[in-house]
Amino acid sequence: MKIFSRLYDFVLSWASHPKAPRYLGALSFAESSFFPIPPDVMLAPMVLAQRHRAWFFAALTTLWSVVGGVAGYLIGMFLFGLVADPIIQFYDAQAAFDSAREQFQKHGVWIVFLAGFTPIPYKLFTISAGLASMSLVPFVAASLVGRGARFFLVAGLIYAGGERFETQLRRYADGIGWAMVVLVVVGLLLFYV
Repeated sequence: MKIFSRLYDFVLSWASHPKAPRYLGALSFAESSFFPIPPDVMLAPMVLAQRHRAWFFAALTTLWSVVGGVAGYLIGMFLFGLVADPIIQFYDAQAAFDSAREQFQKHGVWIVFLAGFTPIPYKLFTISAGLASMSLVPFVAASLVGRGARFFLVAGLIYAGGERFETQLRRYADGIGWAMVVLVVVGLLLFYV
């Protein structure tokens, strides 16, 4: 079951490409709205290879992650309803959905900030923010702060720790990946049940 280490190796191969910053931006955008691999796995080796550009790579990752988050937000706002409404009606879950939406509208800034900083898949929360019609400006602000804190922390740790941190990331890629799957399932159950 080495799915995540294979995906890690695939994404890692992009890091040495001459157009790696473009790939990092594309990966950051995609991960915030639909792709399963976080940009950290590409950010880390890029910082390791070019330590003098660590803060540039962190800023690039943050910017494109937030832009991808806005795309996820728009998916939730405009497209998810086409799919979600029939499912909600089928399971007679309107009350539960309304309760979840209310909680997201009340605490959405904190939810988005925490989701942006933690390893919990950010895309779930970008789509949910759009679905819950969270105000766009606080969504973007919370995303910038949460995602920026995370990616600058990763860049700083790799900058300071060097190869030791990258080796550990590679070593535990599958464990981290499966732990994220479990966290997503548990989070969805807690959020929607």
